[in-house]
Amino acid sequence: MEQIKNDQLCVEISALGAEMQSIKDAKGEEYLWYGDAKYWTGRSPVLFPIVGRLFGDHYRLHGQTFEMGQHGFARHQEFTLVAQGPQQVTYALHENEDTLRQYPYSFNLGVTYKLEANKIHVIWHVENTDTKEMFFQIGGHPAFLVPGWKEGKPLKARLRVDNGRPQTLHLGPQNFLTPGHYDVEHEGNVINIDEHTFDIDTLIFDRSQLQRIELLELTGQPRVSVETKAPLTAIWSPPGQNAPFICIEPWYGVADWEENDMPFEEKYQSNRLLPGASFMSRYTIKIG
Repeated sequence: MEQIKNDQLCVEISALGAEMQSIKDAKGEEYLWYGDAKYWTGRSPVLFPIVGRLFGDHYRLHGQTFEMGQHGFARHQEFTLVAQGPQQVTYALHENEDTLRQYPYSFNLGVTYKLEANKIHVIWHVENTDTKEMFFQIGGHPAFLVPGWKEGKPLKARLRVDNGRPQTLHLGPQNFLTPGHYDVEHEGNVINIDEHTFDIDTLIFDRSQLQRIELLELTGQPRVSVETKAPLTAIWSPPGQNAPFICIEPWYGVADWEENDMPFEEKYQSNRLLPGASFMSRYTIKIG
């Protein structure tokens, strides 16, 4: 476990999945979900080389079929610590026997966490080290504790967004996309989250609709903000469980369409890199 720290924040990261384990302020208050298996064991997994679920849990590429579980393999892999300073840390993952069985590419995936005052910059770097064009998706899945949550009480939370009329894609019962966009109930720029919000599972906003989402304190002040330029942003909490956290997820990729077994290179929001090329993006978490 590695730690980066400044006078406002202390962040802990595990080499397993290069996943954040804790975000605390100077007073020691925790903001990141702590991974209780009663609700969900994740905390802030990195999703790669797919986001969401594959139809049939497999995909076709170059005339071959490969199996891969939901959200890909990166969250289950041990990353290598390649650089560390007091306020910045970088992990890397390369192909190995396990990844090559699921994903036939040589690659370098770098994940950096960098502190700046009360902000955490999460930076992704994907490099194609193979001799052929590479297709991939990548995303974040940070879970934040809901202020005022109480055991046994219905989930209540408020999210302020930078789009007054957001529309979401729907996931079917098996976590695959279904056609069409749907209005989300809101008051001005605030989406009120309750025990029924996630009856359709994840809210998925594509077409770059949302670039800033704030989880609000009971007072209406921002508790946690997520800023992103990703083409998709998802909001999730386990359906029907009244869990004490909300996930705010920047995505460069998404689950398959229902009953649609298209090749990887034709999937919605699939990204591609020529040999030797690289992709870099970031999202920013602001506390307070």
